[in-house]
Amino acid sequence: MQDVLQREAQSSPSYEHREGTVARTIEQQTAKIPSDAFLWAAIGSIGVSLALLLTGNAKKANFVGQWTPTFLCLGIYNKMVKLHGSDGA
Repeated sequence: MQDVLQREAQSSPSYEHREGTVARTIEQQTAKIPSDAFLWAAIGSIGVSLALLLTGNAKKANFVGQWTPTFLCLGIYNKMVKLHGSDGA
């Protein structure tokens, strides 16, 4: 099993599956953002959504509340790019 994991870790994507210039540039820039920034943004959107709901703005609260999973997904993507690089190499 360890042999399989070592071979997988050493492999790199073929030329056809490599990231384009734009994606690589965006990933290099977003990798500079601390991972906890996305977590705080998600928590903040929950808080703003709750405040909007308590003030009677239900539609705005739902809109802002839907940002939370987006921030969390961006945080996961950011972490993956930091750990594995733009092309997984």
